[in-house]
Amino acid sequence: MSVLPVRLTSRLWFPDPRLAARVGSGAGLVAVGGDLTVPRLLLAYRSGLFPWSEDPISWWSPDPRGVIEFERFHKSRSLERVLRSGRFRVTVNQAFLEVMTGCAAPAPGREGTWIGPAFVGAYTRLHRAGYAHSVECWQGGRLVGGVYGVAVGGLFAGESMFHRVSDASKVALAHLVDRLRARGFALLDVQMVTRVTLQLGAIEIPREEYLRRLAGAVKLPCRFA
Repeated sequence: MSVLPVRLTSRLWFPDPRLAARVGSGAGLVAVGGDLTVPRLLLAYRSGLFPWSEDPISWWSPDPRGVIEFERFHKSRSLERVLRSGRFRVTVNQAFLEVMTGCAAPAPGREGTWIGPAFVGAYTRLHRAGYAHSVECWQGGRLVGGVYGVAVGGLFAGESMFHRVSDASKVALAHLVDRLRARGFALLDVQMVTRVTLQLGAIEIPREEYLRRLAGAVKLPCRFA
């Protein structure tokens, strides 16, 4: 029987995510409470956790865990054509707040998201501290898609992506994968596999395997920017 979740106070710590339930409505829930300060967020990612709500703050480590293996990232023929076409201009860390705002905005089939004002503020602080990053997709001077996440050592934890034009988020993710591979990153975490990430090659791995790989990844001296 799981002893989690625990209720956090101001003390900077997290319990062992291996103790979280694997099934049921609270599967993967490790803790509730605490704060969204830079030190706590960094500890969370190093520990295999991520926050998923603001009121109250909840901390999760699902089993299984979604990841994208660089060598298995799937670029369809249509996506390859888009990448070669030059339809989009891609930048890095040029519009972090705007990418988060785009990810938080309602979209068809997604009337609301977990990205509220507290999350936007917290990850903006992480960005200013050099740990959170964005990849932007532009068309005609307009931001039409992007992805953002957190880099700690050789881990990149992809948080969310959005598009306003077809294929824009896929292009941003393809550029992200290429950048991570080129810079020696070892682990691209997508938390849970979605329909879109499944099409691009995302897979699920057991939480225990994820935590083992994470322990090695965070020790790598990788630089995203």
